[in-house]
Amino acid sequence: MKKIIAILVVLMFPMRSMASEADLVIPDAIKEQSILYWGFLITLAGLLFGFYQFVQVKKIRAHKSMLDVAQVIFETSKTYLIQQGKFIFILFAFIGTAVAFYFGFLSKDPVTGEHLFGVGGVLMILGWMILGILGSYAVAWFGIRMNTLANSRMAFASLERKPIKLLNIPLNAGMSIGVVLISLELLLMLVILLFVPGEYAGASFIGFAIGESLGASALRIAGGIFTKIADIGSDLMKVIFKIGEDDPRNPGTIADCVGDNAGDSVGPTADGFETYGVTGVALISFILLAITDTALQTQLLVWIFVMRILMIITSIVSYWINGAITKAKYNNVDELDFEKPLTSLVWITSILSMGVTFVASYFLIGDLGNSLWITLSVIISAGTLGAALIPEFTKLFTSPKSTHVKEVVEASKEGGASLNILSGLVAGNFSAFWLGMVFFFLMFVAYYASTYGLGDIMIYPSIFAFGLVAFGMLGMGPVTIAVDSYGPVTDNAQSIYELSLIEEDIAAITPEIERDFGFTPDFEKSKYYLEANDGAGNTFKATAKPVLIGTAVVGATTMIFALILVIEHSLGIKPEQVLNLLNPYTIFGFLLGGAVIYWFSGASIQAVTTGASQAVAYIKDNINLDPDAPKKADVEKSRAVVKICTQYAQKGMLNIFIAVFSFALAFAFFSAPTGIVEGMSEADLILAAAPVSLFISYLISIAFFGLYQAIFMANAGGSWDNAKKVIEVDMKEKGTDLHAASVVGDTVGDPFKDTSSVALNPIIKFTTLFGLLAMEIAISPSFRDIAHYFGFVFLAIALYFVYRSFYKMRINS
Repeated sequence: MKKIIAILVVLMFPMRSMASEADLVIPDAIKEQSILYWGFLITLAGLLFGFYQFVQVKKIRAHKSMLDVAQVIFETSKTYLIQQGKFIFILFAFIGTAVAFYFGFLSKDPVTGEHLFGVGGVLMILGWMILGILGSYAVAWFGIRMNTLANSRMAFASLERKPIKLLNIPLNAGMSIGVVLISLELLLMLVILLFVPGEYAGASFIGFAIGESLGASALRIAGGIFTKIADIGSDLMKVIFKIGEDDPRNPGTIADCVGDNAGDSVGPTADGFETYGVTGVALISFILLAITDTALQTQLLVWIFVMRILMIITSIVSYWINGAITKAKYNNVDELDFEKPLTSLVWITSILSMGVTFVASYFLIGDLGNSLWITLSVIISAGTLGAALIPEFTKLFTSPKSTHVKEVVEASKEGGASLNILSGLVAGNFSAFWLGMVFFFLMFVAYYASTYGLGDIMIYPSIFAFGLVAFGMLGMGPVTIAVDSYGPVTDNAQSIYELSLIEEDIAAITPEIERDFGFTPDFEKSKYYLEANDGAGNTFKATAKPVLIGTAVVGATTMIFALILVIEHSLGIKPEQVLNLLNPYTIFGFLLGGAVIYWFSGASIQAVTTGASQAVAYIKDNINLDPDAPKKADVEKSRAVVKICTQYAQKGMLNIFIAVFSFALAFAFFSAPTGIVEGMSEADLILAAAPVSLFISYLISIAFFGLYQAIFMANAGGSWDNAKKVIEVDMKEKGTDLHAASVVGDTVGDPFKDTSSVALNPIIKFTTLFGLLAMEIAISPSFRDIAHYFGFVFLAIALYFVYRSFYKMRINS
């Protein structure tokens, strides 16, 4: 198998042009590590597991009325995803040009001046970039298909009065998505590692990661805008017309279901695919730049990849263990706290992953001095523990049972929508504090552990340790994705139940179900199960967000320091000589990063606000509430609402993406050192290189401002969402003024938690990853002296699109 794959892959690659080695060179010895080739069998087994779960869910029977609604949702979602695919490849033209410019023209051997990559090499890098985009797109497509199969099956299963089925269907679907996602990403990265020539592999990893990040950013941002336009448009009808949840006469209901998939399925799956890839690339880059011993590079790369392979096995085994425990405890119960089995799955996976980390590290790197296998295992385990702790802290602010959510409910009773909103803001701010403490604790543990001998084998060991924390947080990746994917299925299931009109003629439908499916439906209990399970889905959607944003920030830290090492190698200066608080450019960068984060938050919400106003106007004009009119959903009117959502999602995405892209280039080019000549004194060299600090501090600022902004917005939104759920399910106050107040709070929280906060994750990673390339362009000897002029051009472009993101996106009176 090894030889066949090698021959097929090598035939795809160009001959190396006449040049010396690039900085990111994978050691040739890596190709001799037979243990890595077993990774192909594991990843293929993971793909088979995912498709087996897919088939098992698809085989579950459901009533035709529900299957028909789910098919409409899928077909409409498919149309949206195809449109987004076309849009992504327009954006690829921008990013691909920059990638080709750097690798094709600026990447030269410092001694001979010859280009390091020929035409074939550049095309290969662009090819891996396209594969990164297609990977993000493919898992998004698989996720949307899986979820639109599971939602109708779960809606129908709610009638059977077996709550364990309502747990298993969305969880099986989520595990299918999670394992396929990780297996595909790892399969592609193993191909690069083992079969791409070493001198091209590092650049191929960078190209692949940029492609992943581009695809995820587009799908996450546009999906977040789309879903909340539809959600707000649909929800406000409940207040305006006093109609029920998911009323089929509301043209916004199907659009809302499509939005659940666009925002809560397409976005997170593409984002997850990118997260695992980019974090791995950050560690690979750091190992190649911070360690000079190729034998040690090889050993650590093998260790990293084996740990990633084992992640698939530990997640599946944990899922099976948890399934057996759940079946033993809840198989015949009539009441089920849906959060408990999900929580136990997270903790079982975390504990098993930590144990496997120590065992695998002992066998793979046990021969390193100073018992470094223990040190590195402790650091990774800190991240894996964090992936279980972070959800627990998040639930303190977002779970229906939490004190903060109860406080939002009480505030709504006493002061309506105003106090509801204020109380949710309090929950968000407190959550940012406590989760900030958790991240501090995890990174401090990593730093402290890194002082035990890690500095003997690499420079800046603490930064490598921070990257390993992010790596450890992703060590239970399939399960993190699974519990995140649980939410859109539970959300859609409620809507499908209502849209199917299965309760319209209970006298006729009951004997039909008894005859065809073999059980007597319980219509009253089914709604309770669906509502309660949706509360659990909301909670675990909320718990996954800080994990993913945390890995983005901690992983970005490692990538930033990989960039610092590139600067050190290129300019021949010690980083600490310019990267310090006494350098005014450092302060400038911090200010700019914070400014961009707050603009992004406003621009993404503005796109939702304007789109929702258009959707509301259309729905108000076209909703038919005539008692004699058919109650069935009007598909054409629903598609018109979907069209509005898509239009404003793409408008908002275009403004945001081009501005973010242009800011990265502008600030990188402004950071280019000028006036550097051979033979100049060290003092003059440091003075000329001082501007590079601007871009480094800009990236750090983006990461840490983004972390707190994302946590605050995600958990404030989660508290408002589940406060509404408590009022609807536990208090049974639908249609009251109290419920109306909670709906207003929830519509404020919608773009907080599902648009701005979640999109900050890929924005941080894209800015950091593309920033690595932008800064290398800026400091290139053949470009740096004119970089400032191009910086002004890109700054003007960025500011124009900042202007457009509000003034061209205003609500038309």
